[in-house]
Amino acid sequence: MTTAKSRPIFARLWARGAAAAESRGTAELRDRLLAEVAGRVVEVGAGSGTNFAHYPPAVTEVLAVEPEPRLRALAAEAAARAPVPVTVVGGVASALPADESAFDEAVVSLVLCSVPDQTAALAELRRVLRPGGRLHVWEHMRASTAGLARTQRVLDATVWPIFGGGCHTGRDTVGAIQGAGFTFERLELFDFPQLRINVNPTKPHVLGTAVRG
Repeated sequence: MTTAKSRPIFARLWARGAAAAESRGTAELRDRLLAEVAGRVVEVGAGSGTNFAHYPPAVTEVLAVEPEPRLRALAAEAAARAPVPVTVVGGVASALPADESAFDEAVVSLVLCSVPDQTAALAELRRVLRPGGRLHVWEHMRASTAGLARTQRVLDATVWPIFGGGCHTGRDTVGAIQGAGFTFERLELFDFPQLRINVNPTKPHVLGTAVRG
């Protein structure tokens, strides 16, 4: 199985930040992301398992894939408290440990910004989803304004991926999803978090559902 390298410092910071952010708006976003999820689900880049508590009763099982060892251990602890059955496994987005058409739904949240090969990751998601299966997405993406898009390009070429665990601020994630053979049936663009000063390079965010063709 292909694995990713350990990022212990980033893993600690991510786990703490994800937990703290639940009271500052991300809990509501996760509820909206997962409200209509049902059946067999694969979650790619599960992190510390923050999504698990938000899965609705219609979910019969979740396969949660996480490459980073420390985050995977935390996700396993979260799985034991989850309201639905969750199995946490190691693996990377470009080589998911699952059969073709094995899942009804797939979930990615703040993951496609950091995978090394976004095209390969989306091809894998399409492979493991059944025809007509749905991809539920919460990500940030390339800015629509020229100034911020230029800032994103500079950050992505210099310091941001180093300190952000491989995150890229300016990927055209919606376009990549559509190019991978998915059609959006719901798509919302918004800024998060809402800041008084325009200093946030990770915007806009997108929340949506795309159907596998």
